[in-house]
Amino acid sequence: MGDTSRRFAAIGAWLGLAAVATGAFGAHALRSRIDPIHLQTFETAVRYHILHALALLAVGLSGERAHRPLLNGSGILFIVGIALFSGSLYALAIGAPRWIGILTPFGGVALMGAWACLGAALSIRPRAA
Repeated sequence: MGDTSRRFAAIGAWLGLAAVATGAFGAHALRSRIDPIHLQTFETAVRYHILHALALLAVGLSGERAHRPLLNGSGILFIVGIALFSGSLYALAIGAPRWIGILTPFGGVALMGAWACLGAALSIRPRAA
């Protein structure tokens, strides 16, 4: 496993830990403090956060079996997508100004781009070294 692959796998693992911790915080500390609609938004953020942390882990574990530039693009887009999509939903759920919601669709587009890059990276046979 190369340095970049190891880095994406590690970031995916750490983002997975953060998603579980954030979900536990929401379940225990926020449930009685925010209304059900905001709690549902928070839970959506956690669900996408953990799912895409696992996807980033898969990017890292794909290593040399995939087209490297597309795989790197996928990893970067997963990180950006989690930050923008889940991050903006977390912020909205706990009372951030509504304009923060403009970031959510950009995060969604980044996540879709990440999946597209991952699919393409795994479809193209890597060049022999």
